[in-house]
Amino acid sequence: MLGTDFTTGSPNWLDLGSPDTEAAAAFYGAVLGWRFVSAGPDTGGYGFFQVDGKTVAALGPLTEEGANSAWMLHFKTDDITATVQAVTAGGGTVRMEPMEPMDVMGEGMLAQATDPQGAQFALWQPGRTAGLELTSAPNTLLWAELHAPDPEADIAFYQGLFGWRSQDMSAPGMTYRVLSTNEGDQQEASFGGVAPLNAGEGELPRWVPYFHSTDVDATITTAQSNGGSVLMPATDVPEVGRMAWLGDPFGAAFALLTPDPRM
Repeated sequence: MLGTDFTTGSPNWLDLGSPDTEAAAAFYGAVLGWRFVSAGPDTGGYGFFQVDGKTVAALGPLTEEGANSAWMLHFKTDDITATVQAVTAGGGTVRMEPMEPMDVMGEGMLAQATDPQGAQFALWQPGRTAGLELTSAPNTLLWAELHAPDPEADIAFYQGLFGWRSQDMSAPGMTYRVLSTNEGDQQEASFGGVAPLNAGEGELPRWVPYFHSTDVDATITTAQSNGGSVLMPATDVPEVGRMAWLGDPFGAAFALLTPDPRM
């Protein structure tokens, strides 16, 4: 599972773009117990979600024209310029003008990208901010999942950026690919997975964050009473745990997982 000793390719930041940051902060405060802390008057409304005083995610207004509310996973790079070049060389696109990394007030370097199959992600080269301060604990980021029409091709793209390793795992009705960073024991370095896109249901390629829930069913009830929706009902997955997919009041998708204690 995720830690905060980030290596190349680790998910090291997560933020939400929302058309109504005040309402989004209230929703996630009610559902996940997060406290929103502004990053300051010069940040355009950007701020941090915290648990016990530690940053677990961030929130800001939508900045791209025509963008829909969504969670954005960021992956660590130590050379963001080279990684941006690898994105375009591998068939992806960079969603910034000019197409160069941006210095975020000395906190780090940022670039926004889209993989060849259409899933959006971001790159973060740490400056003063290494990344999230708490992961895998209750109500924090636990897992990152990519849904792609051609999982093997997309994995090859990200391997070209970060050197990720992957391992096939049998799952009900499909092959699930578990992703790991390139350093250390492969199982211990796992942070996410890739599932085949369910195109028949109109799903688009995307990354989805999973948050650690101590009670998936209770959290669903709270989300619904605060304007959220259920995208996938709670279900038990053998050797994984109990999980569900939700949408916040503005349509941003996220998932909940109570891990199997044997994991």
